[in-house]
Amino acid sequence: MHTLIVGATGGIGGAAARAFAARGDRLTLSGRDTGRLSALAAELGADSRTADLGYESHVRALLEGVGELDTLVYAAGAALPGPLQQADPAAVRAVWNANYFGALWVLKHGLGRLTPGGRVYLMGARPELVTARGFSQYAASKAALSRAAEIARLEVRDVGITLVLPPAVDTGLWSQVGRVPRGAISPEVVAAALVQDRDGPPQLELRPEG
Repeated sequence: MHTLIVGATGGIGGAAARAFAARGDRLTLSGRDTGRLSALAAELGADSRTADLGYESHVRALLEGVGELDTLVYAAGAALPGPLQQADPAAVRAVWNANYFGALWVLKHGLGRLTPGGRVYLMGARPELVTARGFSQYAASKAALSRAAEIARLEVRDVGITLVLPPAVDTGLWSQVGRVPRGAISPEVVAAALVQDRDGPPQLELRPEG
């Protein structure tokens, strides 16, 4: 199977890349950090393509170059929390580009490249875990992604679209927040849940647990 991991240089993306490589999939990896992306691709014998998810043209070029896909994992994300009354335009754009618009462009240009029975995994957020001060844009962008996934399922019948809803995950994203929450699960737990789910029937939601 051919699997594309978008956001492969992040914690969940890197763990997913290693898990799907161990499964025997042919991999294409994408991210913005060219050095880390090239190193991971070399480690796993994967193809790599740098892309900035804030630009539809970058995402379109990425998807046009990968060929037919069986699995697509969208693991990019950003938090950059702060009070609403102090919302910084650049930070807001960065959060929405990573959490929503990048996924939108990936769905737009990627769904038609998936084989019948193909699967898409989108990293969402449990509402009860992100309803907190400072997380207005993170929570809103993840809610938008959830609603977009619902509509995409109505429009594309032969591809499974799964919203992945882990608890807190111990990744570098928490460096934007302060500290990793107690009880956070590892990216490898999420990656193992993805691989296990890929071998079963499609689900609307996947909730990895530690």
